[in-house]
Amino acid sequence: VQLVETGGGLVQSGGSLRLSCAASGFTFRRAAMRWYRQTPGKERELVAHISSGGSTIDYADSVKGRFTVSRDNAKNTVALQMNSLKPEDTAVYYCNKAFTDYWGQGTQVTVSS
Repeated sequence: VQLVETGGGLVQSGGSLRLSCAASGFTFRRAAMRWYRQTPGKERELVAHISSGGSTIDYADSVKGRFTVSRDNAKNTVALQMNSLKPEDTAVYYCNKAFTDYWGQGTQVTVSS
């Protein structure tokens, strides 16, 4: 299993970023996927969940209305569109094959005030 995140970076408060996760090594279309984030000294926080077919989507309360998770089962990718970013969104964001211990390497998102 391999998960590779891209798209992090530095953005001003109120800006947008789009993260992408390329998956391989498993049957992607059968797997629910998740995005987590983590800041130093804190546990990883579940940000978004999307079911295998995309019909079930859940978000952390802190990102509802600002973040959108989506997937393309033909391309084996899952994305996280992040709008109206806030400094408190600063974290390393990780892609995860749901209900497993398979993680990407993480991508840093920094939101300046």
